[in-house]
Amino acid sequence: MYKRRLSSEVNVGGLLLGGENPIRIQSMANTSTMDTEGSVAQALRIVEAGGEIVRFTTQGQREALNMQNISKGLRDAGCNVPLVADVHFNAAVADTAAGICEKVRVNPGNYVDPARTFKSLEYTDEEYADEIKKIEAKFVPFLNICKEHHTAVRIGVNHGSLSDRIMSRYGDTPAGMVESCMEFLRICVKEQFKDVVISIKASNCVVMVTTVRLLVEEMKKEGMAFPLHLGVTEAGEGEDGRIKSAVGIGALLCEGIGDTIRVSLSEAPENEIPVAKKLVDSIEECAALREKAKASISNDTVTVEFSETNWEDLQLKAAMTAGALFIDHLAHKLIILNDGFPEDKLVELADSILQAARIKFVKTEYISCPGCGRTLYNLEDTIARIRAAVSEKAKTDIRFKTLKIGIMGCIVNGPGEMADADYGYVGAGFGKISLYKNKQCIEKNIPEADAVERLIAFIENDMK
Repeated sequence: MYKRRLSSEVNVGGLLLGGENPIRIQSMANTSTMDTEGSVAQALRIVEAGGEIVRFTTQGQREALNMQNISKGLRDAGCNVPLVADVHFNAAVADTAAGICEKVRVNPGNYVDPARTFKSLEYTDEEYADEIKKIEAKFVPFLNICKEHHTAVRIGVNHGSLSDRIMSRYGDTPAGMVESCMEFLRICVKEQFKDVVISIKASNCVVMVTTVRLLVEEMKKEGMAFPLHLGVTEAGEGEDGRIKSAVGIGALLCEGIGDTIRVSLSEAPENEIPVAKKLVDSIEECAALREKAKASISNDTVTVEFSETNWEDLQLKAAMTAGALFIDHLAHKLIILNDGFPEDKLVELADSILQAARIKFVKTEYISCPGCGRTLYNLEDTIARIRAAVSEKAKTDIRFKTLKIGIMGCIVNGPGEMADADYGYVGAGFGKISLYKNKQCIEKNIPEADAVERLIAFIENDMK
């Protein structure tokens, strides 16, 4: 029986989340944070679609300060949506944003620790404890600013941006992701700072679900019950992005985990909201269907039956219902029944769910970020061009069908998420792209006009 995990309640600019409040839906703008007019207009579209929280990247002081103008523009338009500043690499920017925005997101992987180099580091226990003290020395003054301004904090861990320090001690593992988060949560508890929301995201649904479950257990052991924000980062776009998000987010929602969600699609951010709303509206139905499907597993096969008339609704409900069963390896085959849709489409949907759960791979997988103000190229157009080029190559070389290709707007998660991709295309600056094989950069600062062709050429040459 579905029962929602009870978390503490957090006030984000007057919007209450956690506790017994509704699951809140949010998105992130992909406009330049310095484009006040464009940012206000996009935020209004997100809110009109049903978004309840809007996040903006604040990569520097000027972006953080311009959140004042964006906030004023929205308030003048009669919109009181809480705004979140997204901070990476620069703790001083978080301090500035805390006096302006209703919530600030900080990334433990780069808040104090230096930019990752993927090098193995060695620490004695004493040296490691000293590193935690460095975090506390910067984090506590930030929390004091947040207390003064009644600003909430999101501690947002991403699989792709774990620090060298964490990876050296814990490896690139769910345990490392959880500890990266817990280091900051312990400081919040010590300082009696309660307006905290947590997110732990990965582009790999199995890693994401496993890690969030582990975090819930660890918090419970230490007497914590902070609300959780759920999302599959770099889920992609189109049907694949929706299915992947539904597998990861849906697996946890049906277990009662999650207080606010974002479906991260490489599309206009307002497109994310209707998908997120469908996931939230389907929780109890899919949780019941999952129990039924789990009880009837036979011959290593899960069979789920629906009566949907809308294709996207079927995609999302099938992924929510069945995803966790495959993440937990309770079976390895899936049959979806729904009158009104061709059998071959139902088989393709089942295969997509199995791929999202890492059971089988039947097609090229694209790990693409949703974009933000840091993205300095046309993400949707680039994804389409890479898809078309790879699809053409796959007609004569089946190996292209088994590739995982990362398409990232910037370096925040780019190199890290390359660990789960075979090859990567990462924004390096205005009009410049860097290419990766796994975590290794193999070509830097390529002109954008040549980058897709160079990526395909490198893959072909590397396969020889």
